[in-house]
Parts: sequence; C-alpha cells; structure tokens
Amino acid sequence: MAQRAALEEKIKAAREEEVAGVLEQIRQLVDDYSLHDEVQFTHALGQRGRSGPRGPVAAKYRDPDSGATWSGRGKPPSWIAGKDRTQFLIA
Repeated sequence: MAQRAALEEKIKAAREEEVAGVLEQIRQLVDDYSLHDEVQFTHALGQRGRSGPRGPVAAKYRDPDSGATWSGRGKPPSWIAGKDRTQFLIA
C-alpha cells in the first residue's frame, strides 16, 4: 500500500509538471499571435467543476417565536416556507 501511495504521488507530480509545460506553451502561442483578447485563462486544472463543500454562512433569517435561524441556503424551514421572507430578515 505504501508503494502504491508513493507511485500515485509520483504520477500526480509528473502530471502537474506536464500540465504546467503545456500551459506555458499555450501562453507562449497566445503571446506570439497576440490572442490576448480571444483567450482567457480562468481556473487551474485541479479546480474544474465543484470547488468542494462550502463553509458555514451567517444566519440571514430569524424566527421571532422560537429564535431559530436560517442562512437562506437549502430547503427552507417550516416557519418560513411559503411566507414573505422580508419580515424574517435579521437587521
């Protein structure tokens, strides 16, 4: 298992090095052909798709009766579902 982990680490490092070289070639071609307006580099290869779990968010709504709070993410709790949310906003 240790050998497998070491091999996977070497494969990952080699892949990252290869990708960095390819990206440098692409940047050089963009410079050579003045394609700065047509080509934009946004995210690194490892950041494609979802960026992972989100962290906690501050509460945005509060139930005046129970004091329960809700951030506005996910399924709304029963005390706010189907109601005007402005009355529950935390100042």
